[in-house]
Amino acid sequence: MPHIAERTDSIPVDLMRKLGFEPDPWQIEVLDCGHRRLLLNCARQAGKSTVVAVLSLVEAFLWQNAVILLLSRSHRQSKELFGIIADFYKRLGEPDKLRLNRHELETAHHSRIISLPCQADTIRGFSSVHMLVIDEAARVPDDLYRSVRPMLAVSGGRLICLSTPHGKRGFFHDAWSGGGADWKRIEVPASQIPRIKPEFLDEERRAYGASYYRQEYCCSFESVEGLIYPDFARCLVTALPAHSPLTTHNSKLITQNSIRKVGGLDFGFRNPFAAVWGVLDKDDVLWITGEHYVRDKPLSYHVRYLPRDVTWYADPSEPGTICELRCAGYTVHKADNAQNPGISAVHSRIALGTLKILGSACPNLISESELYQYEEGTGKPAKEYDNALDSLRYLIYKLDARRLARKQWFRQPANDAESRGETVDGAATAAKVGTPWLSVGNEELWRRVFPGDLAEPRT
Repeated sequence: MPHIAERTDSIPVDLMRKLGFEPDPWQIEVLDCGHRRLLLNCARQAGKSTVVAVLSLVEAFLWQNAVILLLSRSHRQSKELFGIIADFYKRLGEPDKLRLNRHELETAHHSRIISLPCQADTIRGFSSVHMLVIDEAARVPDDLYRSVRPMLAVSGGRLICLSTPHGKRGFFHDAWSGGGADWKRIEVPASQIPRIKPEFLDEERRAYGASYYRQEYCCSFESVEGLIYPDFARCLVTALPAHSPLTTHNSKLITQNSIRKVGGLDFGFRNPFAAVWGVLDKDDVLWITGEHYVRDKPLSYHVRYLPRDVTWYADPSEPGTICELRCAGYTVHKADNAQNPGISAVHSRIALGTLKILGSACPNLISESELYQYEEGTGKPAKEYDNALDSLRYLIYKLDARRLARKQWFRQPANDAESRGETVDGAATAAKVGTPWLSVGNEELWRRVFPGDLAEPRT
């Protein structure tokens, strides 16, 4: 890719000053470092968007046929960054303009700056990218990040990720904490920003608490407060029990061991289509052993990854999709979308130790559990990071309906072995805890009738 002019360290700094900004020392470092992989971990209002906007213009001015892509968690946000670039370009007199609209700037030497939506399939058409900018990178989905990195393979282009932290998860956190020497890391806490007054920071600390303050203004990757399932990690297992009938595909053994294969479905297109599945064993322990989590794909794509020998409980708001799956030979029942009772049902299984999740098979389910939280002020679950968790909620609430208020005599772990998911004899457990075996609360005396066994009209 040919140069229009030789780049010197003074050009980007001079351009920023021409726009009326006196760059901070860290902004000068960003403009001058030229590193191929750059992480900017910045406090709110640090000026990260400003410096990256200037850098994008410099690259477009100095290179011919350069493609500079702006990506964020939503198209609205990527357009915000592009709006800053467009404003700076107009203030400079629109030099060498060929085209300028709401989403793209193209110069006379065919360098382009383009704002993109948060959609993997739409973005995949670009190649030989000169510079890729990911704004609010801590909130950009990992699958989108994985889909855009190959764009830099041939060109050897630059990758710049800028963000305020958002929990201890995601590619931005992983690259910052363990990405090795491939990345140049620049940290900018609010204490280094002369435009942010100490009095304002003291007010923010009092208003939002220590953890939120550290994350927003001190560049600290904090565990997210207000999580809906704060004890979700208790469910995770690294492997299924040895010699377990859970791993068998023999229908006779499944029947003999009273194992039932079940799953939950949350439909989506722009939002992910999420499915989780596993088995409910004879001790009423639900083992989640697989997931499917993909966006922007039709139903015909998803059915290739959904096991057919599973009884599914699905999002009831899409009866048409349920009908299509039934026509394709799947056993699908409408779930109950009552949110609060469903969340309570999941909490109950977490507390009782009757939910086990194979961590290696369910990365998206685990990732969502670390981010799914209550909205500030409303106390309602936020409508994000909930797709895989909704599919789990549909499944559990349907399985446990009409049982949530009954006392669970036998589900408290009797010892460390049961906590790890190992089989413990129910009668022996009752003797240890002093519970009468002949009791209405003893689940072993009852024949379990599953919701899928009941007649359900096909609509």
